[in-house]
Amino acid sequence: MAGLKNKTLRGVLFDWDGTLIDSYGADSSAYLAMFREVGIPWGLEELAQHYSPNWYRVYRAAKLPRARWDDADRAWRTQYAKHSPRLMAGARQVLNRLGRVHHLGLVTSGDRERVMRQLRAFRLTRVFGARVCSGDTPERKPHPAPLRLALKQLRLEPSVCVYVGDSPEDLEMAKRAGVRAIAVLGPFPTEKRLRAARPDFLLESIRELPDVLEKLGG
Repeated sequence: MAGLKNKTLRGVLFDWDGTLIDSYGADSSAYLAMFREVGIPWGLEELAQHYSPNWYRVYRAAKLPRARWDDADRAWRTQYAKHSPRLMAGARQVLNRLGRVHHLGLVTSGDRERVMRQLRAFRLTRVFGARVCSGDTPERKPHPAPLRLALKQLRLEPSVCVYVGDSPEDLEMAKRAGVRAIAVLGPFPTEKRLRAARPDFLLESIRELPDVLEKLGG
């Protein structure tokens, strides 16, 4: 990250699921229930092998016909609503600390209604100056469009920002948008592919983030 060391870090943008919120239990339960409803014989092993924050990639891998995607979406949301995910340990403290000196943004593949409901429940809505969710751009991660939209909303250049996420798609999106990426290991089954993507920094916990950013001159 040598390029960022010569500039003042101004913006820190985050993924949501698996990075700031521990939603794997809710997410995986919703997937398994949906698979049963649409008649796909998948379990946790298959989900782990093909998991992507872009759930339509999962549908394609499972060979779910396009005509059934809306049904699958409804089944997933119905099951997910039965769960109450919690913030990742230390996430609130990290956001409070970083928010004092940086502009914060959220770029997630989650649908807006669900993510905004969770932000309100955790009293985090006002923490983020930009909140980009699924559907806000025609393209999805790992396309750079969602991150570029957040940068536009924050009025920040890519060179003075970092993006923090827990999947290879997060790293690819950040790279394509010209933003430095920091990977954090979360509860979702992405660790093997995340390590293979060779991020500049790989954190064991979100709690490590402020110290890493200080090393970058932020």
